[in-house]
Amino acid sequence: MGVSKIALTCALATGLTAGAAWAETEIQWWHAMGGANGERVDKIAADFNASQSDYKIVPTYKGNYTETMTAAVAAFRAGEQPHLVQVFEVGTATMMAAKGAIYPVEQMMADAGEPFDKSDYLPAVISYYQTPEGELLSMPFNSSTPVMWYNADALEAAGVDVPETWDDVKTAAQALVDNGMECGLSFGWQSWVMIENFSAWHNMEMGTKENGFAGFDTEFVFNNDKVEARLDDIASMSEGNLFKYGGRRGDSLPLFTNGECGMWMNSSAYYGSMVEQAKFKFGQTMLPLDTSVADAPQNSIIGGATLWALAGHEAEEYKGLAKFMTYLSSAEVQAWWHQETGYVPITTAAYELSKEQGFYDKNPGTDTAIKQLSLNTPTPNSRGIRFGNFVQVRDVINEELEALWAGDKTAAEALDTAVERGNALLRKFERSVK
Repeated sequence: MGVSKIALTCALATGLTAGAAWAETEIQWWHAMGGANGERVDKIAADFNASQSDYKIVPTYKGNYTETMTAAVAAFRAGEQPHLVQVFEVGTATMMAAKGAIYPVEQMMADAGEPFDKSDYLPAVISYYQTPEGELLSMPFNSSTPVMWYNADALEAAGVDVPETWDDVKTAAQALVDNGMECGLSFGWQSWVMIENFSAWHNMEMGTKENGFAGFDTEFVFNNDKVEARLDDIASMSEGNLFKYGGRRGDSLPLFTNGECGMWMNSSAYYGSMVEQAKFKFGQTMLPLDTSVADAPQNSIIGGATLWALAGHEAEEYKGLAKFMTYLSSAEVQAWWHQETGYVPITTAAYELSKEQGFYDKNPGTDTAIKQLSLNTPTPNSRGIRFGNFVQVRDVINEELEALWAGDKTAAEALDTAVERGNALLRKFERSVK
């Protein structure tokens, strides 16, 4: 073959390769998963891309949950929005109110002709993200719920059983400290754990109008004597280090993994961190019951985030996004994600596959989150929350609870102020959506 023919052949081959690359439709996915979970997100995208040649998912880390949602809102206003964005659960009301900005995932799947059956998904997961008429607005992805993590070695050495009630927690905390630990209990994401989930777990409303599900004209009512008594008791546990506050999000994780505190209440999704960081035998159990409030627990509510499709793109791009949603929800992908991270599997099939693979037998307690979420049929008090401006409301709750832990306020003062400030934010949101 002559040089010119070789050159022509190479040129044709290059052109064909470039043509194939050009034919690939890119789909932008903005997310809030940093560190190891960010690497897992990259793997999911890469595996989907390798499974077909028509579409390419491009994942981009945009910071924490608040930063990612803020970036997506700004991008939409500038006409530069991604196809898909990860939004944490407390941003649901804000996303719902963004008329014209979102493309409900159930509608998108139907428009794209992609098979989709809501009954495949765990009810406790999808109910949080449905309209009153039952339409699914966003695709569940990383769903979790708070659990009680415990240092099994430390509890055994202190001679106490795994706590089931708040009285047990206090007894265990005292025993742990008496046996040489620096502190008994800590927790993170305190609004989620100690107000939102404490209320749901004991079947108490956090706000009127079914915690906001029945209307944006909701009002907070979590400044009740039951929540007040529990928080006052925890504050009293600061004396003698039975309780130690360690920060607003996951900042207090090292207090547990370094062996300082023997119990820690936070997301089930810290499982991966526990495996990597804890040098002791650890376990997880259900949230403690306050027997002065209820005789039995109701169910916990989810945290984490879902994936929202944003409007303003081409039909062919949404077709690819719909196929990615199907891939993401497959039993194999969800079981892997669940087992790697501690997030709950979003489908019954993924849960059953994890059982078949022996994951729960090999790792006792890793199904705690699923059992908590599915413990009872959710009530209007335990279905979840849907409050506008709730990102800002959580900041308010954090500020007020930090004043309580610092000894500057009583629980009643902190909760009354949080409710007053929170209701002002609810009214501001209500006016903005009218």
